[in-house]
Amino acid sequence: MMEDEVLLHSRPSSVPAFCWDEGKPYVGGKFSSCLNARENKLVCVTDGNSFLGSHIVKELLSRGYLVRVTIQNQVDFEDLKGQMKEDDMNKLESVVVAKMKDLESLCDAFRGCHAVFHTSSFVDPHGISGYSEQMAFLETEGARNVIEACSRAAYIRRCIFTSSLLASIWTSSNLDRVVDESCWSSEEFCRENKLWLALGKVRAEEIAWRKSKELKVRLVTVCPGLLIATSFPHAHKETSIPYLKGGPIMLRQGLLGLSDVRKVAEAHVHVYEAMDNGACGRYICFERVVQRLDEAIQLENELNIQGLVSGGRSGILSEEIHSNLSNSKLARLLHQASQISCNQ
Repeated sequence: MMEDEVLLHSRPSSVPAFCWDEGKPYVGGKFSSCLNARENKLVCVTDGNSFLGSHIVKELLSRGYLVRVTIQNQVDFEDLKGQMKEDDMNKLESVVVAKMKDLESLCDAFRGCHAVFHTSSFVDPHGISGYSEQMAFLETEGARNVIEACSRAAYIRRCIFTSSLLASIWTSSNLDRVVDESCWSSEEFCRENKLWLALGKVRAEEIAWRKSKELKVRLVTVCPGLLIATSFPHAHKETSIPYLKGGPIMLRQGLLGLSDVRKVAEAHVHVYEAMDNGACGRYICFERVVQRLDEAIQLENELNIQGLVSGGRSGILSEEIHSNLSNSKLARLLHQASQISCNQ
């Protein structure tokens, strides 16, 4: 175990994870399992203490996967415990500190895993904007290291990578075209307008695609909108403030997509499970679009930051704002998953 990787929690020994073949531990070859097919599979979730990461961990555990969690710092362990039930904590294979900047610690964390769910995002809740240009650089380097470590150490080289809808919507042209998985935000536009979170997300996703092709890692990316809790307008303040930089423009152009965090977590797992049946590429993920000024003001009131989306306007729009956002690719995949589930 590397210096930057600290084991903070492991699955209780009374809970058997695998049946060993002739008493020999699994070291990279085949093994015999006493559990179901999903429980054969050890998967790793980076930043499992984050708003989205913790929901992905819960979703994986509910489906019977064996889950390893990485966190950035030892103090994050208390955050993780605060978001997980004790029973779920006891189901985790382990929790380790593995920093995104340290390739070797990531290799240790991913060793033996059937897939890596990379959810890490560098957000500073104490900063004015929550995200800086330096964080965009760190996000990109973290993505590079994750794909490299996945190539070196994972038992099966698969990565389900959390990007963002922001990586697709920011461009200075073609405002009337449908915004789908083929669209990419302009790095130059993001930099000129100091849209640092969008810049970090588009650069990180681009480097992930480049490295995955080079290193033969099977990659899919999920691009969620603004993460909210199960009911509008309950947003997560730490992730919302950096996301909503440029909020008035997103509102006017019908680009402010909202994503229920539990649905996003489910989408990550469905996309992973569909990789055996051809799931590939990018998946834009949102449930609804803010299309009225009164909804924007509701969202601002929840975050206690006025003008972040409405631009200081008041009142109620008489007509809904037209939106060109499309999530049809993910919708088709989820429909197919539901059909399979109904037939089982």
